[in-house]
Amino acid sequence: MSIPDLNLLITLDVLLTEGSVTRAAQRLRLSPSAMSRALARLRETTGDPLLVRAGRELVPTPRALELRERVGPLLGEALAVLAPARQLDPRQLEQTFTLRASDGFVENFGPALLAHIGAQAPGVRLRFVQKSDRESVLLREGSVDLETGVIGGFTSPEVRARRLFADRFVGVVRQGHALARGEIDIARYAAGQHVLVARRDQDTGPMDEALAAHGMHRTIASIVGGFTAALALAAGSDLIATVPERHTGNLRAGMFSFALPLRMPELTVSLMWHPRMDADPAHRWLRGCVVEACAGRPAAD
Repeated sequence: MSIPDLNLLITLDVLLTEGSVTRAAQRLRLSPSAMSRALARLRETTGDPLLVRAGRELVPTPRALELRERVGPLLGEALAVLAPARQLDPRQLEQTFTLRASDGFVENFGPALLAHIGAQAPGVRLRFVQKSDRESVLLREGSVDLETGVIGGFTSPEVRARRLFADRFVGVVRQGHALARGEIDIARYAAGQHVLVARRDQDTGPMDEALAAHGMHRTIASIVGGFTAALALAAGSDLIATVPERHTGNLRAGMFSFALPLRMPELTVSLMWHPRMDADPAHRWLRGCVVEACAGRPAAD
């Protein structure tokens, strides 16, 4: 059996990422004709056209889409095996990392995380970007280094994750709200006006399912895309917000928080990254900083 040229993995990865012979050639510093020949070899080796013309563009075949999910991690593992081991000195790092997280995470854990990073690696800068959805595309593309959140159906199966902490939902109202006095049972909670945190086109949430199991219904007066907005509305009105406790600790300052009068499942907040970054020493160090910050451990000197 003949052994295929494993250098073609690099070419395949770049071609499937760029979707263009010209751009792939530029990235690999090859001529367009050389890249076209490499694509022809890949087609012969895989037995599939991989990229086919649609108008003025090239589009991937189903086989190419399958390979795109596999070739990146495979190539990353191969390069990690062949790369010499090196000892990381965080104080020598000069790098910007990007962390995709909700406003609540940044508000509550960002200061501790920056303290950890600053104590160990003064040359490292952390860029926070807002999390508007649960898709994993940015991790796969490499434009985001790390992401925090709850793993769900929108999380790509190849994404690696590590548990950061468990969280539970609590109810929150402004000081002086009727619910800030007396015992809060299911009937009192359900009778109020609520603000719902939901993405996409949802108009109900897990709390509505829990209430329905008790034969009850709540009135949702407003729907917002994040916990920061929900708490801002609750602070300035009679709306009731239902938010994760740890995730919103600082955001709830000055408001009245209460335990929910019915059982809700806990949330597991995780740290997520793409598997191609598993063996990268700087990335592993950064993941450790996030874990330590969320655990409340002091930064190392």
